[in-house]
Amino acid sequence: MSDTGQSVQSLKSTLPDPTEADNVRYNPSLEQLREFSRELETTAEFGSASYVSRERSRNADKTKNAVDEEFDADDFAHIEDAVTYAREHEMLCVDRMMGRHADHSYRCRLYVPTKYGRIALAWANLFEPVDGPGEPDFVTVQVPDWDEIAVRIRPEEGMTAVLGSDYTGEAKKSFLRLFMFHAKKKGGLGLHAGSKRVTLQDEDDELRDVGQVFLGLSATGKSTLTAHGLWLDDPESATMLQDDVCALLPDGSVAGSEGHGLYVKTIGLDEEEQPAMYDAVTHESAVLENVDVDEDGTVDFDSDHHTSNGRAVIRRDQLESSGDDIDLDRVDQLFFITRNPTMPPVSKLTPEEAAVAFMLGESIETSAGDPSKAGESIRVVGTNPFIVGSKGEEGNRFRELIDDLGVECYILNTGHLGGKDIGVTESVTLLREIARGTVEWTDNEATGLTVPSSVPGIDIEEFAVADNVSDHESELERLRTERRVHLSTFDDLDEDIRNAVY
Repeated sequence: MSDTGQSVQSLKSTLPDPTEADNVRYNPSLEQLREFSRELETTAEFGSASYVSRERSRNADKTKNAVDEEFDADDFAHIEDAVTYAREHEMLCVDRMMGRHADHSYRCRLYVPTKYGRIALAWANLFEPVDGPGEPDFVTVQVPDWDEIAVRIRPEEGMTAVLGSDYTGEAKKSFLRLFMFHAKKKGGLGLHAGSKRVTLQDEDDELRDVGQVFLGLSATGKSTLTAHGLWLDDPESATMLQDDVCALLPDGSVAGSEGHGLYVKTIGLDEEEQPAMYDAVTHESAVLENVDVDEDGTVDFDSDHHTSNGRAVIRRDQLESSGDDIDLDRVDQLFFITRNPTMPPVSKLTPEEAAVAFMLGESIETSAGDPSKAGESIRVVGTNPFIVGSKGEEGNRFRELIDDLGVECYILNTGHLGGKDIGVTESVTLLREIARGTVEWTDNEATGLTVPSSVPGIDIEEFAVADNVSDHESELERLRTERRVHLSTFDDLDEDIRNAVY
């Protein structure tokens, strides 16, 4: 209860009815949403809308949820302030469907002030239109013009208030966070992950599908690898289903969340290296955010003039490798994407080691998380900054699911090994050949990990840890000690996972 005695559930019910309230425009067209923010737009050379936000990333340090932290009167007041604002100001209200899975899809409702139609425009392009009026499962009220930044979430009630931030990512993640929370409540697990279906031809010319899932922090290559076609020729193919948030369900299927678009990073986008992604980002339907666009519309994807966290919302139907489906029938292989410079290009894990990798979530901080610490080493459980509830229980659930389902798990390094670059070519080749089953494996004495001894198309011996990491023995021992200390902080984590540190 708030200090006024009003529950959050009743607060949701006092939000203006978008179908009746005079101060609310309900489900405007995408063209109308763009028009509401016309004065904030710089039109890019491709004809697409481009905007610059005041906030350039999520405010994780200003975010609280009522499951992990006890809300006080001030926290409830933030939610009340958002609701009151929505009742008293000119607002836009947009409903969209998140997910298509019969057991895991939700009606989402976003309220934003009319002049911030650009936020609603970008968000509405990510999810699919609803079929007529209806009551929402999840509601977010975003009020950019506020004197302090505060994000407050009531997961059980499906309510989020975003005050003081005009960043589209806050709206997007407010719903995806709840998508993952409810997956766990239903016996599955929400994953900050992309998914793809790889269709391969066997020796008998029969086609078979391999389901791949990629866990990684923003800007580690998750979207790039998920969307990549793996250089396969017809009748073989690689089809992107999701690039950000999924739900691993107890039957082995992976439910997707975003059915209409993707929210991708644009810094360094190169037409030759990522032609399909480049074509989608430069289509007139894209919405650019914090990308360097000159007054005459010239776009510079290499510039970090505004931020290195420049983004684009792109439509799935403009991405060549994107499929019609967003749900994966079954996951066969799961990859943790890291940029830890002591890790080989790929390692194969036991279920317990995979749970360790999940709990470690080792990578490099990016501008999408904390721009002030970009480039520093970081550990985020599940490479998922949006977990609600016990992180130790999250790791236990992960191990149970992959063990029961027989999912193969790997760590994929998309950064550097010592001073040696691991490029897109190497990563894509590994993904393709692992899917084919042509990689030969060996237990590596230097690392204690199972690593490739032979990979078609790669001289894998060039990527030996002992040859590329200075004083690798002491460096790896230091890492193991750090990892044990890290795992010891999770009281709910099963002991056999703690003992599987690599």
